[in-house]
Amino acid sequence: MRILFLSLSVFILSTTIECSNSSITPETYTTQNPDAKEILTLDPKADIFQLDGMIYQTGIEWVEELSLTTDEQVGEIKTRNDTDTNFEGGMSNKLPVGAKIYSAEESDEVAGPILLVESEGKLLKYYGLVEG
Repeated sequence: MRILFLSLSVFILSTTIECSNSSITPETYTTQNPDAKEILTLDPKADIFQLDGMIYQTGIEWVEELSLTTDEQVGEIKTRNDTDTNFEGGMSNKLPVGAKIYSAEESDEVAGPILLVESEGKLLKYYGLVEG
């Protein structure tokens, strides 16, 4: 009788555990970099461009304080889009078409992705907006 009771108890316990585990589904969270729509919703006056799937923004105080030098040309503004938030690579909402985009010589010394843009005789600093 004792063996029957123990066997029945183990059976009920294992069935309960299996049933409760089967209803648990793992939750998966993914992060991705902000897009133009998100940035322009938060700040409609933001000066941004997109390159290689990342949005870059100028006017970030700590980036403006850095002393940076242009290195290799990595892109160019091909399209200006100041009417909506659907951005593609080489598209800007404020920079003129043809503005050259450069990496910074000091890129190994600074935190985060920073690109430099030569436009109308000025060197502008843009920070790559990453999630996290």
